[in-house]
Amino acid sequence: MSAPTAETLRESLRPLTDDPERAAIFCDIDGTLAPIVRRPEEAHVREEISLLLSRLGRRYGCVACVSGRPVAEARRLVGVGSIAYAGAHGAELLHAGEKKSTLAPAFASWEPRVRRFVHARENVRELRLLRIRIEDKGPIKAFHWRDVPDEAEAERWLSNVAQEAEAEGFATHWGRKVLEIRPPVPIGKGQAVRTLIEETGVRAALFAGDDVTDLDAFDALDALQTDGALDTAVRVGVRSTEGPPAIVERADMVVDGVRGMVDVLAALAE
Repeated sequence: MSAPTAETLRESLRPLTDDPERAAIFCDIDGTLAPIVRRPEEAHVREEISLLLSRLGRRYGCVACVSGRPVAEARRLVGVGSIAYAGAHGAELLHAGEKKSTLAPAFASWEPRVRRFVHARENVRELRLLRIRIEDKGPIKAFHWRDVPDEAEAERWLSNVAQEAEAEGFATHWGRKVLEIRPPVPIGKGQAVRTLIEETGVRAALFAGDDVTDLDAFDALDALQTDGALDTAVRVGVRSTEGPPAIVERADMVVDGVRGMVDVLAALAE
């Protein structure tokens, strides 16, 4: 699927732009609003994008960034206080204009156990030699191996970690050169999308994402449309060399990288 022309883009977004007060805009962050980088802490959302999101927040019924990062980190990275944030892949929610987020209690209760499991492997010789990095996402801990000297060997070693985690009752998730150890509690970006849509009563919604976890939000839009809770759903696939094929295959619209997503946000802001 080729990237849309400016005219096609405007036409595809018309169900949202014609009645913005009854429309919602949901965006993943890493790979969608910020380029994928070697270390998560090096990610950066350009000021141009933050300003566009701020404009959209004033115009649309709901605007939210939905991320695997903790809410506080997502909020800091994007830098816009007038929109909502969902973190920990939907387990944590911060409503627009509020200062305190809520975390699903069942999810939070597992945080000490996840921390102990990962801590027991932080000083393992193989982890240090392979230069695998650990990211603390609250109840979720992530092992990153992007740009390590031997990515294939790092992935093989982490396959054993994943097996050990599952044997101890944790959930695991593989992303773009990242393995997450999670509480065994059902979560997903679609959960946050559904909650915000039901709370705001919007009738049209867009979700933009680039990775496997974003497919859950696509599923939520499908279900809400089938159930009659939404009149229109627009799924935007942000294409990249590492992204799963399903992101492109299931998208109503495909754009190339963060630059393409800027065009979508600008068209929504017109």
